[in-house]
Amino acid sequence: MPSVSRFFASRWGPIITGITVGILAPILVTLGNPGNMGICVACFSRDIAGALGLHRAAVVQYIRPEIPGLLLGALIAAMAFGEFRPRNGSAPLARFLLGMFAVVGALVFLGCPWRAYLRLSGGDWNAVSGILGLAAGVGLGIIFLRRDFSLGRSHPTPHPTGWIMLALAIGALLLLFLAPQFGRDANGNPTGPLFFSTSGPGSQHAPILVSLGVGLLVGFLAQRSRFCTVGALRDLFLLRDAHLFNGVVALIAAAFVTNLLLGQFKPGFEGQPIAHTDQLWNFGGMVLAGLAFTLAGGCPGRQVILSGEGDADAGTFVLGMIVGAAFSHNFTAASSTTGPAAFGPAMVVLGLIVCIALGLTMRETAKGM
Repeated sequence: MPSVSRFFASRWGPIITGITVGILAPILVTLGNPGNMGICVACFSRDIAGALGLHRAAVVQYIRPEIPGLLLGALIAAMAFGEFRPRNGSAPLARFLLGMFAVVGALVFLGCPWRAYLRLSGGDWNAVSGILGLAAGVGLGIIFLRRDFSLGRSHPTPHPTGWIMLALAIGALLLLFLAPQFGRDANGNPTGPLFFSTSGPGSQHAPILVSLGVGLLVGFLAQRSRFCTVGALRDLFLLRDAHLFNGVVALIAAAFVTNLLLGQFKPGFEGQPIAHTDQLWNFGGMVLAGLAFTLAGGCPGRQVILSGEGDADAGTFVLGMIVGAAFSHNFTAASSTTGPAAFGPAMVVLGLIVCIALGLTMRETAKGM
């Protein structure tokens, strides 16, 4: 299939992927997903963490099938084109911390880079400050990249390592379909192991098979095209290369048109779904997210895709995102529609300190290889 590979490697690969996400994400909203949140890797990681009981915010608990769908779609593409290569690198704790703080920042803003662009396409002008913060965070990350920052090179690893994230994805889907309950409290309420929201964003979802199918398709296309919303800004700033950025523009344009056609374009700052109007921390949260994603080598969607290819480093980052999402809610750092939570700003500052420290100190690792 060399011709297919050449097509996706061309400038049309990211554009087709961006158009696909831009069309399908608003459709998922029409079918039940929360507003301006057809696909959001950060928010969906938070919901999965809640469903597993890692946090107890009752309104955001659901195993979102889009996430395992992305991973499985990437796996199918990688297997079909001979790119499933189990590999591992170095600095697993650093990657885990970057995943945690990336989601902490994203949940202060209330969305990952994908959702930032989808929010903008739905008329949520609060997304502008988040996107500017994302660009600033990527720019800060580039400073460290130019100073030889590195988490270490990846190396081939035995095949079982590459199947771990696949097993976790299949396990999540089985839990979603079977929804086991192992007990009840004194009031007769289920006590786990799974928790599903009965109100709020966690209770809003498209049909399971539709969501899974969208995840599979997007995961397949994103793996072939190397689609990455953070890599798009990095390459644009660092290399003056708009190859991936074309996909971001396509996503915004397609989502805008689709939202118009579906009657979901509602411009303004106030009353936007699952958003707040504190522009300082919309900006600050995404500075942290953009920096962490840049240091880790890709946006959250790209990390899920890489883990589907057998990349254990990306898998470590993804697990860090899930734990970080739980941490955000358990430590009152995740924002709500009323604004940043009590400890959200402090966690952003702490995350920036940690990420900057990693950006400075990991230079020695790169030089010593």
